[in-house]
Amino acid sequence: MSNKQAWNYHGDSPKAGRKLLLLEISELTISLPLIFRLIHPAEIDVRKEWFATQVVAADEKQNSQYISLVDCLQVVTTNRKKGTAVEQSLIELNNKLNNYFSDFGWRMVRKELSQIKKRQKKSHIELSKDLIGKLKDYMQRNSLDSFDQAIDNLLSEAEMQKDIEQE
Repeated sequence: MSNKQAWNYHGDSPKAGRKLLLLEISELTISLPLIFRLIHPAEIDVRKEWFATQVVAADEKQNSQYISLVDCLQVVTTNRKKGTAVEQSLIELNNKLNNYFSDFGWRMVRKELSQIKKRQKKSHIELSKDLIGKLKDYMQRNSLDSFDQAIDNLLSEAEMQKDIEQE
């Protein structure tokens, strides 16, 4: 979806900073599991300030907003998996999420989504202390600031050496 759906604030909208956004199609694969986990009635007891007043006040066993939201989430999930148009069901889902979470709660959801996205961009490899020591020495000799730079530099040098040997 090219146009981003903005969060409709329940209270006063902030005077400074970025405006909150609702979910986008590109975020669905990482956001849906988080949303399913966070909307559960058990979470309402733990994080009351994350949810809209009417959601907190609703009966846990017969929370119609929860039931409606789960149905909508399932439709979006099914449409995404089938590859059918998701836009309309996503707009409906976003509207329901806007009514379910408080402004503070949605800000926290976006923060968690941001952390998940960040974690997905990074990989962790295990290296021996000896190898880490050698990398640090290499970084110092070559005035490099990070392990990423050092490894990238070493790979480039190895690639250049390989090209020279092939000539």
